[in-house]
Amino acid sequence: MFYYRQDNKILFSKTKYDYLESITEIIAKEQGNELYYLKKMNPLTSRRSFSLSDPSLMDIEKEEINLLQRESIAVDKRLPEWIMDKIKQRRVTCVNTRYPRWKEVLSHSYPEKWKVNVLGLGDVGGTLITGFRLLGGDCISEIGIYDRNENKKTRWILETNQIFSSFDDKSYPRVKGITSDELFDCDMFVFCASVGVPPVGEETKDVRMIQFEGNSKILSSYAKMARNKGFKGIFSVVSDPVDLLCKSVFINSNTDENGEMDYEGLAPEQIRGYGLGVMNARAAYYAGLSEDTNYYLTEGRAYGPHGEGLIIADSIEGYDEEKSLFLTKKAREANLEVREAGFKPYIAPALSSGSLSLLATIRGQWNYSTTYMGGVFMGSKNRFTSAGLEIERLDLPQKLLNRLEETYNNLRSII
Repeated sequence: MFYYRQDNKILFSKTKYDYLESITEIIAKEQGNELYYLKKMNPLTSRRSFSLSDPSLMDIEKEEINLLQRESIAVDKRLPEWIMDKIKQRRVTCVNTRYPRWKEVLSHSYPEKWKVNVLGLGDVGGTLITGFRLLGGDCISEIGIYDRNENKKTRWILETNQIFSSFDDKSYPRVKGITSDELFDCDMFVFCASVGVPPVGEETKDVRMIQFEGNSKILSSYAKMARNKGFKGIFSVVSDPVDLLCKSVFINSNTDENGEMDYEGLAPEQIRGYGLGVMNARAAYYAGLSEDTNYYLTEGRAYGPHGEGLIIADSIEGYDEEKSLFLTKKAREANLEVREAGFKPYIAPALSSGSLSLLATIRGQWNYSTTYMGGVFMGSKNRFTSAGLEIERLDLPQKLLNRLEETYNNLRSII
């Protein structure tokens, strides 16, 4: 092992970095309350940083669908016990030094209460900030809102700031109108604008793909804006299709004026998509209608995109392919049932995928959202820790792995 000190932080690596200040293991052990493990990986297919929650992640050569699968490995005998303890405590951050701005990871931290800015005050955006106002007092300091329609902005400032419960000590974050120049003066940016949503009765089976072309054009300008502003917070995509739009944000943010990828923009772990939360909620609803499937609420998992390619697993330990496919179909087509009733399905998505999942992210709680896995943004259970993003790793049955690989490859082939 090689040990280093940089910006008063303790770093270590299995390879030598000549440009860093070398220190002894004794000093590293004494001063390293939090540690940073350095390695070099292709930035196109690897994250800039993440929580080193498993020793096997130290030697992983490719970040792909294997991030979801727990690996049984022999512990590296060169790895000191005190570092193993730090890994178990989630106090080790893995940093990819192939990113030109990797040293920013050492100094960045989030406040106790976040400032959140929301773009787009349509059906989803309005419902989402209502959820923030009601439930986010413990972790949100202020909600900034922006829409090109000034009347919408005025309406939601007035309406949401008048949501208030008398005679208790509950805290409600203030909702404030902002300009487009202020969109990235925050800890979390939430994109809720959307175009191309077909009217009820004129939709196709997978509405989200209709939205991709229009939404990606809108998002590209905000990805560039985040790059130019040097945005350090979380870029959250709530508009559909979140997985493909996240990849679009990553590419646009990290492309220079000559059309070359320089990785000077948003790090992949800064970009997150929020669409899987409602798919899990829909699966839970339908699973709860029958005693044959109601165990999903405690044993099941959701993976993949919000729409075609979604994967619902009825149970991890007792995986049943037939029941899983049934729940997947019910969750994927639940929005069509709402449309058949004559309404746009936006309330559950805005709250389950939006407000509740975003708040869980801020609080460092487990949630369903889309994160970067080897060049593909893929939905899964994950959380933020003080050491960075942690993706849940499980002993997955082979049949489920086959479904995951199919969805993963399909997403990779699209963009």
